Amino acid sequence: MNDIKILQAIKETDERLHAKYRDKLQVNYDLDRTLVSFQTNKDKNGYRWYKYREGFSSNLIHYILQRLSLNVGRILDPFAGSGAALFVASELGLDSVGIELLPNSAEIIEVRRILKNGNTNQITAGIHQFRQSLVWQKPGATKNFSHIPITKGAFPPETEAELGRYLDEVDKIREDNLRRILSFAALCILEDISYTRKDGQYLRWDSRSGRTWGKKPFDKGAIKAFTPAICAKLDQIAYDICHKQLPLLETQKPGGITLLRGSCFDILPKLETESFDGLITSPPYCNRYDYTRTYALELAMMGIGEDEIRTLRQAMLSCTVENREKEDLGNRVDQARLSLAAEAFQSQELINLILSYLDQCREEGLLNNNGLPRMVRNYFRELTVAIFECARLLKPGATFVMVNDNVKYQGIHVPVDLILSDIAEQAGFDVEAIWVLPTGKGNSSQQMEEHGRQELRKCVYIWRRHKVTSHDAKSESC
Repeated sequence: MNDIKILQAIKETDERLHAKYRDKLQVNYDLDRTLVSFQTNKDKNGYRWYKYREGFSSNLIHYILQRLSLNVGRILDPFAGSGAALFVASELGLDSVGIELLPNSAEIIEVRRILKNGNTNQITAGIHQFRQSLVWQKPGATKNFSHIPITKGAFPPETEAELGRYLDEVDKIREDNLRRILSFAALCILEDISYTRKDGQYLRWDSRSGRTWGKKPFDKGAIKAFTPAICAKLDQIAYDICHKQLPLLETQKPGGITLLRGSCFDILPKLETESFDGLITSPPYCNRYDYTRTYALELAMMGIGEDEIRTLRQAMLSCTVENREKEDLGNRVDQARLSLAAEAFQSQELINLILSYLDQCREEGLLNNNGLPRMVRNYFRELTVAIFECARLLKPGATFVMVNDNVKYQGIHVPVDLILSDIAEQAGFDVEAIWVLPTGKGNSSQQMEEHGRQELRKCVYIWRRHKVTSHDAKSESC
């Protein structure tokens, strides 16, 4: 199929899919990009300690739970991130289960859970005592920062030396929870005291580091000295845990939080069928962001080496051009469900036309990275498997809520919202609504330069599990 024919086929198929869901696409004026992103967490107790840019806001979770009347039972988040869905659900008396692969993200949840359930007076006293001692400024041993190649030179030498002294003194703390909290505080300030800034696909380096990236020198502004930065962070944490925000329902017992560490493709198949009353999640977007590079400093400080980081990168939901196909999914997921998921993916006409076009562009040398078609293909294949697994785990009538972005590659708009909703129907869901934010986002600067600006929808999908799912019926006949 030549370029003109395939582009016309994509256009016509996109229009048909859009017509199918036209009544479900609802502009929701209660939502904006600030609410859906991490930004409204920046001033909230517990959420403001660590700059987790990929998370959604706690206010959005409150809104979803109240708007959809999810007020009893157990909630699942298979891509838990920093745990916003888990902690808000707990505040409202719901039990929650989160799955998280990245160690730095899981550590945010673990430390917040310690602080949520621990002895507030004892913890704050320990933080204050260590902070006031300034013991790391006294002569002593230094713990080496376990750099990986992409983090070397990230700190001014005096800053790295002081960080090493601090970590050595923290390691001497006997009380496990206090030691973990003090170490976490250092994790929270790594970007502030470094030459780096998180920037989607990579770390952006300040020109003062001696490392260059791109044509224009980058100046991140003030680089904080270690001691003022760590003292401010310890004060902030101590203050916040002494001024805990009360649950919205003061008479309700907080729900329990369970964190399962690892890949959702390993964990979801082991969870009990129809054991959850709702699901709220925001998976990695199909946008080439590599979280193992974005959070390289944090991973390195936690002792995650280069080989383990490569393993983590491949284990994540495919969202970078370096991801390879997960050929072992057949050993991890029930064969019947895997076959049904494969059938749903293969029958989704629009994504397969888009993939054909991207493959053709790769063959013609038009892509800036030849791994792009593989990334998009694996992204939708793997999310299809995850959606089918989650359909099994949700009770009949339970709600599945997903926050995700549409993307654009090689001038082609990829309507992630419509494609995944079409696949979800085959997994046993009704598409109740697709909430569209009033203001979308622009495509990447490179895409705008080559193909012009196109505003892309940012959406929250609301799916509801059938009383009896189509794939349940098929599974029974297998």
